[in-house]
Amino acid sequence: QVQLVESGGGLVQAGGSLRLSCAASGRTSSTYVMGWFRQAPGKEREFVAGISWSGGNTEYADSVKGRFTISRDNAKKTVDLQMDSLKPDDTAVYYCAADFTHRRVIYTSPRAYELWGQGTQVTVSS
Repeated sequence: QVQLVESGGGLVQAGGSLRLSCAASGRTSSTYVMGWFRQAPGKEREFVAGISWSGGNTEYADSVKGRFTISRDNAKKTVDLQMDSLKPDDTAVYYCAADFTHRRVIYTSPRAYELWGQGTQVTVSS
């Protein structure tokens, strides 16, 4: 059974950094798009960043451009999200997700992603 497991969340002060990691298990192929989403209390789940299967194509939400960096290691089956210059507005539960249908095109809608991790809490204090 394929699973995604996130790690690396926590509490950090504004201006600080965190690195989230998502590990995939149970699937031998890595030829699919991966994404990071987040959901704050009372808000809809929103796209944060996505990466193509090769890592050659990335997309970011405007709110995180220049501060967050997504990367992947297909040999280790991991996708990381480096988050710098964190702001209180970044506080949310962060989810990684897999879009098994696509290899290069990165969709920002959660409906495009078939598999989700359990989420990891990120809290940024002011």
